[in-house]
Amino acid sequence: MRLLTALLLLTFSLNSIADSAKILNIRLLEEVQQITRLIFELNTAVDHSVFTLNAPHRLVIDFKNVELTKATPNLPTNHSILKNIRNAPHNNNDLRIVLDLKQSINAKSFLLTPSGDYQYRLVVDISPTSNGISSTTSSPFKQPAKKSALAPSDFPVATIEKKPTPLKTLPTKPRLPNVAGQRNIIVAIDAGHGGVDPGAVGKLGSYEKDIVLAIARSLYTLLANEDGFQPVMIRQDDTFLKLRERIDIAREYQADLFISIHADAYADSDAVKGPSVYMLSQSGASSEAVKWLAEKENSADLVGGVSISDKDDLLASVLLDLSQTGTLEASARVGTSVLNALSGVSKLHHSKVQHAAFMVLRSPDIPSILIETGFISTPAEEQKLQDPNYRYQIAYALLEGIKTYFTKYPPPGTLLARQ
Repeated sequence: MRLLTALLLLTFSLNSIADSAKILNIRLLEEVQQITRLIFELNTAVDHSVFTLNAPHRLVIDFKNVELTKATPNLPTNHSILKNIRNAPHNNNDLRIVLDLKQSINAKSFLLTPSGDYQYRLVVDISPTSNGISSTTSSPFKQPAKKSALAPSDFPVATIEKKPTPLKTLPTKPRLPNVAGQRNIIVAIDAGHGGVDPGAVGKLGSYEKDIVLAIARSLYTLLANEDGFQPVMIRQDDTFLKLRERIDIAREYQADLFISIHADAYADSDAVKGPSVYMLSQSGASSEAVKWLAEKENSADLVGGVSISDKDDLLASVLLDLSQTGTLEASARVGTSVLNALSGVSKLHHSKVQHAAFMVLRSPDIPSILIETGFISTPAEEQKLQDPNYRYQIAYALLEGIKTYFTKYPPPGTLLARQ
């Protein structure tokens, strides 16, 4: 009888272990508008509870019948809310995760069902009570309907360990098709100036090169988390690049869009403000066409892989003109889409897409736009551009404008075109 009892107890114990849910990974996303997001990747749905404790401030997440299979993530030392994360068994088969906090917070959670390559996920959003966001206020992250699936695009912020991929480690042919025969849309993101060239300098001491790089990085992480998009950073740090080099990098990676980010300056007034969007002027396009035709021996595949090097001057000119016409039309469309999105963030300096002969816009086969995010020479505007929350809003507007354009005009052979 004792042997039978022992066997039954052992069988029950083994079944309990086998049936326990597992936390496969814990991801901490970057703060957005003072909101921190934790994602627990699970192999099945779980019962959980979330509550706060004071003196000292803590957030407690209890999981029922759950096993932790991976170490908790390291926290950045300068995080505005979180001090430490720890875990311990609780009530035998349960798990308790405790986040030590620097201040009082609001927290809310929701469980996501599997979607694509993603299994179940428990999402916990944390915000300081001092920022005016209550537990029922929507966060800047896209929120799903209750118990709905959530695709990677619903988390438009990189994890803390994710950095823009260095150019030297990117594949040499990033437009190779995936297993479904569809490729991603490649967006080349160019942060203006850099290195020995600081760009405009604000009266509060801001350098244009630093502000636009921060916006570019935010846009990179947003696009990197969107299905069907593959961003490329033209410069990722305080590096000086010649204007022509920026075009060459975008063409090397066969970009579908080139977007150059700047912060304008106006010496004679402290009142001018607002974003603007520029595309290449006709005169700039014409002068660039002369250059490409003069160097056509070095311009092997300007038009979708069609070489002009082996064509006579007249045919090469016609091919280049056709390419430029289509590129300028696409630049105007995407510029208008981005400008409309920016109008939701700030009053615009120009309500229509402007034309200029900027060098970085001169690729004849890549739709290209230049964004002036605001006037760094205006102290009030410079202060806004110094604010990470405002820079994120700018980056998010750029994302929305890009997505809107490519939803209407997806390049053939892309995942977005199939959808």
